[in-house]
Amino acid sequence: MRGIVAQPPGRAGCYDPRMAFPAAALSGIDPPAVLPGARLWLRGDGVPAVDAPQAGVTVGGLPARIVFCAPDRAAVEIPVSAAGGRAAVRAAWWPGATPFVDVGETIATGIHAVDSPVVDAAGRVYCAYSGSRGQETPVSVYRIGADGGREPFVEGIVNPTGLAFSPGGVLFVSSRFEGIVYRVQDDGRAEVFASELGVACGLAFDAEGALYVGDRSGTIHRLSPDGAEVRTFATLPPSVAAYHLAFGPDGHLYATGPTMSTADAVYRFDEAGRPEVIDATFGRPQGLAFDPHGVLHVVEALAGASAIYRLPAGAPRQMVVAGPGLVGLAFLPGGGLIAATSDALYRFAAIP
Repeated sequence: MRGIVAQPPGRAGCYDPRMAFPAAALSGIDPPAVLPGARLWLRGDGVPAVDAPQAGVTVGGLPARIVFCAPDRAAVEIPVSAAGGRAAVRAAWWPGATPFVDVGETIATGIHAVDSPVVDAAGRVYCAYSGSRGQETPVSVYRIGADGGREPFVEGIVNPTGLAFSPGGVLFVSSRFEGIVYRVQDDGRAEVFASELGVACGLAFDAEGALYVGDRSGTIHRLSPDGAEVRTFATLPPSVAAYHLAFGPDGHLYATGPTMSTADAVYRFDEAGRPEVIDATFGRPQGLAFDPHGVLHVVEALAGASAIYRLPAGAPRQMVVAGPGLVGLAFLPGGGLIAATSDALYRFAAIP
């Protein structure tokens, strides 16, 4: 970053973007990817004191509001009108430095997601419109094509919550209101697959086709591939929101279940359903998914400062996407990431 700005008489602490700045060093920005409205950190030496909230920083050519300043860092808010794609970040105190940040491209709005979307083999994205408790919405699940076109796909499910594809490519949907898991035909018709599953939320299939259902009141159920046999696989502390489930490339089930605690765990279960805590530092962890390289990613949503974190084996977690209202994520078959907030979906062409 550029050095401390000289102040004119009587204007101590005020920033004038027309003034020159002595040389300084930019160390970087984080996170590498953001949604509109997210907070982006600019790090380096000699950040000037800034009184005017929009003085001197642009993202993709648009003024970015400065929300925090310290000598070694500043935070700016990504403009809500920022276009998706790679955006240049410029600050007047770094006249020779232009870092870039990836901004998510909006592909759907007007949804109501409470868990991660899912993606089929053709790259089409499926997301739920969950609604308030007991609300019967006109559309239960939307399908978004690779070209961004959205169409209603499933109707008639009250409070659709978790989505998952079976190993054979069949879509399954849970209803947290009814305690039912539905199997969806190719034409979007939904039929009951299993019932009496409590507050049914997250879904995940193992390699043999057994379905795991997270009942947020404290149970993870295991259903046989035909749905005829239901047994308790594991128990967890009850969640205030939902259980989110995903199978890893190691064949183990992973789960999150946010509580009222300021710190919650990310769990891994062995074949017998015994839990192991692999990270206990998350605040209100939400959706989780594995990228094509087998690396776990988890959404954190404590106090509205939500973000997607990468959890590489044997290394600290890394923030890769920041944005307001994040609840879930999914990876595209050809590379790239879908980030889901409670009311919109965003696409990144490459995994951040």
